[in-house]
Order: sequence, then C-alpha cells, then structure tokens
Amino acid sequence: MMTDKKIKNSNELEFAVFCIENVAAKLGMNASRVYQAFTEKSDILNGYIVPEYEVLHTQSREYIVDNLLDVMKEKEVEV
Repeated sequence: MMTDKKIKNSNELEFAVFCIENVAAKLGMNASRVYQAFTEKSDILNGYIVPEYEVLHTQSREYIVDNLLDVMKEKEVEV
C-alpha cells in the first residue's frame, strides 16, 4: 500500500464518497459501516483510495468496487 495521504480537494472527496457508497451498495449494507471499515478498522481510505485516486478514478465502477473488495479481503477487513 501507499503512504497515508489526506483528501486534498473536492474531486478526491467526491471519489471517496463514491467508493464508500458503491461498496456499501454491493455488500447490501449501510455506507457508515463501510466508512468505519475503511478508516477505523483499516487504512484503506487514506492508505489506498486517496493515494491511488489518479489511477482508480479512471476505471469503471465495477472495477473499482471489485478492487476495493479485494483490498478488504487482503487486509482481512470485515464490515
């Protein structure tokens, strides 16, 4: 994973929300639980989504969601 980076602008914020909401929809759960998993239970938000924004935001919704589910599995993060 990349180093921790904080959200710098509205595009990154919008993308982070997009990621959280779409993973939640795929898992059939509340977005706040996914946010907790990405921030409190792991470093997925600031350690992966934000640093990889430039590459990830050019991909399809399905690719992004599947990629994040793979990252969650790799890090053994449960929602």
